[in-house]
Amino acid sequence: MSEQRRAERLDLPREPRGLKLPRVDQETFGRWAEGIARGMGTANFIVYMTLVIGAWFAWNTLAPAGMRFDPYTFTFLTLVLSIQASYAAPLILLAQNRQADRDRIALDEDRRRATMQKADTEYLAREIAALRIALGEVATRDFVRSELSRLAEELDEAAQRRQRLERRQREGAAARGGGDGLDEPRDELDGDHPEGGRRDTGTPHRPET
Repeated sequence: MSEQRRAERLDLPREPRGLKLPRVDQETFGRWAEGIARGMGTANFIVYMTLVIGAWFAWNTLAPAGMRFDPYTFTFLTLVLSIQASYAAPLILLAQNRQADRDRIALDEDRRRATMQKADTEYLAREIAALRIALGEVATRDFVRSELSRLAEELDEAAQRRQRLERRQREGAAARGGGDGLDEPRDELDGDHPEGGRRDTGTPHRPET
């Protein structure tokens, strides 16, 4: 009674009245629809359906009149094919929608991976450029070889100068040694006195008183 009065009142909103339909698992039904769509899209389905329709025509045309269950114009066959087409179209659309969802997810994943690969490629390009710049300042094999050759030449020149200097020193020492051997010995008769000696001037020595 109270519900009837509430329904008659205009100042209160109506309670939603919905038809409760059985809930279907979308994932399970989607997999089932994809299986049917895949089966209908194969050559086996076309061959089997052709054989069934051919047998249907042959039986209802060549069989005795009392045994024909769908005589000419094949109304029942037309109804069966119409029902099949009416169910096949939504099932195929459902399978296509699920495939489109998977393609969208795969596309998003590919886009994300492409973005990551692009970032990695740019990073590697910058690193390679930095390495090339750094390698430009590193001594190469030809440069090291030329520097070693120059140092070897300088060492050879220094050794030659040292040899010439030593040769000159030996020649000078030999020349000085030869000159000392030719000089006459100095004695008192020649008026030469050894170091610390006294030279006689001919003046008689006066003894001190």
